[in-house]
Amino acid sequence: MNTAINRVYTTPHSKNGWAHLAAENSWRKVKPISTDGVTNTLLLLALARANSKNVSVTKNGANEITVVYL
Repeated sequence: MNTAINRVYTTPHSKNGWAHLAAENSWRKVKPISTDGVTNTLLLLALARANSKNVSVTKNGANEITVVYL
């Protein structure tokens, strides 16, 4: 899905990152596979948000974000 990112959210807890996808008007969790993976995905989502760029997002069956392309 190609979408803009409205907001990103994270907490100090390990592997807890979220993004609000404009195309769905809903919050989606970044799949917590690894700490670095969640951090890197959130950085890409925040970069897209800061620069008003759309991203291509792939989700799994649980609606968690698994892949992001800028």
